[in-house]
Amino acid sequence: MVNSNVNALGVIFANTYDNLVPELVAERSMASIPFGGRYRLIDFTLSSMANAGIDNVSVIVRKNYHSLMDHLGAGREWDLTRKRGGLNIVPPFAERSVKLYSGRVDALESILNWLEDQKERYVILSDSYIAMNFDFGKLVDAHVKSGADVTMVYNRAAIPEGARSDNYTIRLDDNDRVVEILSNDYRIGEQNLAMNIYVIERESLIHLIHDASVRGLVYFERDILAHNVNILNIHALEYTGYVAHVCDMKSYFDENLKLIDEKNLNALFPKKNPVYTKIRDDNPTRYVTGSSVSNSLLADGCVIEGTVENCVLFRGVKVKKGAVVKNCVLMQDTVVEPGAELDCVVTDKNVRITADKKLSGTKSFPVYVQKNHIV
Repeated sequence: MVNSNVNALGVIFANTYDNLVPELVAERSMASIPFGGRYRLIDFTLSSMANAGIDNVSVIVRKNYHSLMDHLGAGREWDLTRKRGGLNIVPPFAERSVKLYSGRVDALESILNWLEDQKERYVILSDSYIAMNFDFGKLVDAHVKSGADVTMVYNRAAIPEGARSDNYTIRLDDNDRVVEILSNDYRIGEQNLAMNIYVIERESLIHLIHDASVRGLVYFERDILAHNVNILNIHALEYTGYVAHVCDMKSYFDENLKLIDEKNLNALFPKKNPVYTKIRDDNPTRYVTGSSVSNSLLADGCVIEGTVENCVLFRGVKVKKGAVVKNCVLMQDTVVEPGAELDCVVTDKNVRITADKKLSGTKSFPVYVQKNHIV
């Protein structure tokens, strides 16, 4: 792993934007949504932090966190198993001060004692609904160089359809200072879309959260940053790399299928900054005589006897003889029985599609099959 000894600790919010994909978070948090064949969404943020040498990370969870805890374990895959620091998962009610939070201020208030005990100078705050390969070292350097109170990250993009009622955009001056933060922006075309990644001095954050909680404030962006944009020196850093926003079922479907394109795959998984995930010891994917696979991304452990076109198949998926699967995202251990036909379908984990069943959605409205269901 790269270790640039960034003098910062990480705080990741696991449940922000759960409301955007209710189907996928019925039994898990946004952070543990499977993505890209073998990963979870949190893997991208956590791996980016690990690659920058950040070795003290807290993940604040709100509900449905058992799947996430099982995935992260003690953080061994990210080299975060340490005596001091390492990976710290904070479930609600773990201590008297840790409660079910409504917004980021609530969540940070519940770990204030922990923040006060830490030694790092800076804190990086991040959500986990975006798949990206981000250089957090560059972010901290830009923050120090600018002398800003807060530095936030944005990318130039159209506001995703699923996030039109839940987004932040920013307006900048010529020196990249933020002069306005807009919430729930509905303008058409490319905007400066906030990625909900921030860096701030630890002491400053503690002071801001103390002050906000006394006044009953809840939301970090709207109640603290946007309200004090003329008082705080807030700078912005543009991210120009590959970004996959997951903000509704259609975007989940689209962003997975985009990874079939090798250019997108290489942009999200550059060799110099690997993405780490929980190891599952599987056999290589097996293609049985008579099977046909084209333009697809398959993880290890799959057994293909039928036809697969334009699909992303996660670990352990089985497509039986005579089955035809097109334009689909099939999560871990899905089984498609002989003669079944799927088109524009998203299956959750451990789904079984029975023999000769036909399921067909559209690219605008993919069919979703819930975890552990038999159809």
